[in-house]
Order: sequence, then C-alpha cells, then structure tokens
Amino acid sequence: MTEDPVSEELAVSLAHMMRHLFAQGLVESTLDRVATYAVSTVEECEEASILMLGRGRQLTTLTSTSWWGQESDRLQTELGEGPCLDAIEDQQETYRTPDMANSEHRWPRYAPRASKLGIGSAMGFLLFNEQETFGALNLYSSQPHAFTERSERVGWVFASHAAVAFASARNDAQLHEAIETRQEIGEALGIAMERYKLSEQRAFEVLKRLSQNNNVKLRDIARQIVETGEISGDGNG
Repeated sequence: MTEDPVSEELAVSLAHMMRHLFAQGLVESTLDRVATYAVSTVEECEEASILMLGRGRQLTTLTSTSWWGQESDRLQTELGEGPCLDAIEDQQETYRTPDMANSEHRWPRYAPRASKLGIGSAMGFLLFNEQETFGALNLYSSQPHAFTERSERVGWVFASHAAVAFASARNDAQLHEAIETRQEIGEALGIAMERYKLSEQRAFEVLKRLSQNNNVKLRDIARQIVETGEISGDGNG
C-alpha cells in the first residue's frame, strides 16, 4: 500500500501546528497562530479570520490576517445575514461559498458587498467541542471556485485541531486567573486579619461585606486591598 504524500505532509503540518499552538499559552497568541497556520496549510487560502457571535447578533473579530475578515464580519453584523451568522447560529459545522459574485443567493445583500471587498470564494468552520461553541474559523480567497472538497476536508481537520488548542489555551488562561484570584484573596485576608486582629473566617466576612456594600466583585475588592494596602469602607460592622 503506497503512502499518500499529501496526507503525510498534512499530518506533519498539523503536528507542527499543535506543538506551536500549545506552546503559545495566551489565548490571543493561540488565535493568531491558528489564522496564520490556516493560510499556510489550506490550499488556495489567502486570508483567514476567527470570530465570535455575541449578543444582538454582533460578530466580534478575534483575529484576522487582513482587513478582509474584519470588514466581512462588520458587514454581516450590519446587514444581519451572512455565512458566519448562519454557521454559528445553526451550528453548521462547515460552509463553502464557491463563487461569491455569481452563484451565492443565500445572502442577497451580503454576497455583493463581500464580492466588492475582493472575496471570490470562502469557507467557514465552527470551532467547538462537546460542551460549547467557541466561534468560527473563516478562510478566504480572491479567486472564485478556489476551494475544493479536499480543501474543505483539510480545513475541517485543521479546525478540529485548532478548536482543541483554543479550548486548552482558554482553560489554561482561566486556570491562571483562578489561581491569581485565590492568591490575591489570600493576601487581602492577611491584611484584614492584621488590621482588625481577626480570625481568617471573620476577615473573609469583612471582604464579603465590602463586596456586597460596594457592589464590586470579591476578587476586585481583594486586588484593591493588595495593591493599596488599605481597606476602604466599613467592613467590620
């Protein structure tokens, strides 16, 4: 049985991508890498972007290799239609637009505007795991009919790996934030215990009361105490 050199090349590329993505650490750096690797990995892909859908059907571009992605997202939010909105809202794993100017009728207002931007064809892939959808990876070409079924398969495999890296980076960031918050609360408790000669339990009640009275999150109260060394407000009442 002969080996497929294209499949072998893709496997090597994905292996390098995952190694680099997991090394990024920061969510922002991971997303930048995902978009960059998409352009270099998927045949005929010229530009890439990653977006999220927020409240009010507002699309937020998390990263983009050019202004195409940013403007495409803005147009879809403005017009209330487009491939990214459909993909995310309908949980459609993939979409492919062969010819934005001449054969795309699903989005009668978006497609002509996208064509004027220079987008000839596009593909999109949901970034998700079993628990949630993170957003969508969008790939663009200036040429119509640039993406084939093979391009779509490669893009889907790529997006699946990228979603794992995205989730890992985000979870890692959340873990670090949780650790930092716990450390800050611990330091703030120490300051309150010293200031008021309180037990740890009573000091925690002081911080909670300050949080409730000022309508501020406990972690923000703790950070303020750690940074200033002062406890504002009457939390010992």
